[in-house]
Amino acid sequence: MRILVTEDEPRILSFLARGLEAEGFSVDSAADGAEALRRVSGAHYDLVVLDLLLPHVNGLTVLSELRRAQPELPVVILSARADLATKLRGFALGANDYVPKPFSLDELIARIRAHLRRGVPGDANVVRVGRLTLDLARRRASLEDHSADLSDREFRLLHHLALHPGEIVSRERLLAEVWGYHFDPGSNVVEVCIRRLRKKLGPDAPIETVRHAGYRLAEA
Repeated sequence: MRILVTEDEPRILSFLARGLEAEGFSVDSAADGAEALRRVSGAHYDLVVLDLLLPHVNGLTVLSELRRAQPELPVVILSARADLATKLRGFALGANDYVPKPFSLDELIARIRAHLRRGVPGDANVVRVGRLTLDLARRRASLEDHSADLSDREFRLLHHLALHPGEIVSRERLLAEVWGYHFDPGSNVVEVCIRRLRKKLGPDAPIETVRHAGYRLAEA
């Protein structure tokens, strides 16, 4: 697996590269946002670790460009900016994960491995979680022998849950990721979308409601 680490602090960059290489990953590095975009445009990567406070082109702009060019490339933000607004902005722009600095290398590697496992070798257009299969090209969801066509919002919501299987994803995070901005707190758009997904997927839909916390996609 080949990983691009984008980090402008030389000591952190060296620490990350050594740690990832010790775990068997092939690592390339970029010290600024412009270099990161050049590298991604000229080579295949399985995942990108992305700092936000980068020279020349900032990390959020890099993330936005990556999402336009390679929508399914996993991106893990690693940043000293740990405020909620920045995190939500990162997820809204398409980040798969957000790890604040200071960080545990063991935890970061575990998160990277988890995101890499969610890809399917040989078919970048398919995501599988338990009995659920998402066809990214056709925007279809299949639950064993039952298939359903989904609207754009339904598919994006289910896809986001599928990128975080077994994890509780809050209503606010889903609003930021799927709708891209803050709705009226009294809005029930997430609940309505979840109901439609459950209806389309049938009685065995693996979407769980976690009271007062959010939603979770079961892995079994």
